[in-house]
Amino acid sequence: MRKLVMMTVVLSLGAGAAIAEPLLGMWRTAGDDNGNSGLIEVAPCGSTLCGKLIKSFNAAGQEIPSDNIGRNIISETVPTGGGAYKGKVYSPDRGKTYNSRLQLSGDTLKVSGCMFGVCRDGGHWLRVK
Repeated sequence: MRKLVMMTVVLSLGAGAAIAEPLLGMWRTAGDDNGNSGLIEVAPCGSTLCGKLIKSFNAAGQEIPSDNIGRNIISETVPTGGGAYKGKVYSPDRGKTYNSRLQLSGDTLKVSGCMFGVCRDGGHWLRVK
């Protein structure tokens, strides 16, 4: 009996580790105030999630150079349940970091953030496959 209980515990722990974090992967941001968008790669960053800017695009969809390539656009992000996340989002067009709320629904991520009571809608980001 003891062996069966131990086996159940081990299998349960393994199953939990096998469940992938749904926010991981590549995301195309909504256009900013200048119409520019980016390709963000979300990955584990210690005990939180981070998202680095991999590529930047102009309003016409053409790749453009950016000083922010390699910068964490998403940082200190943790799941809060039900597809919701909280953390920080850096806005390159404004040069500001906002306390963020992210809501994942399938392959769409709704992004918003506030700083000193001023809130901003970061639009809907789409998963890149």
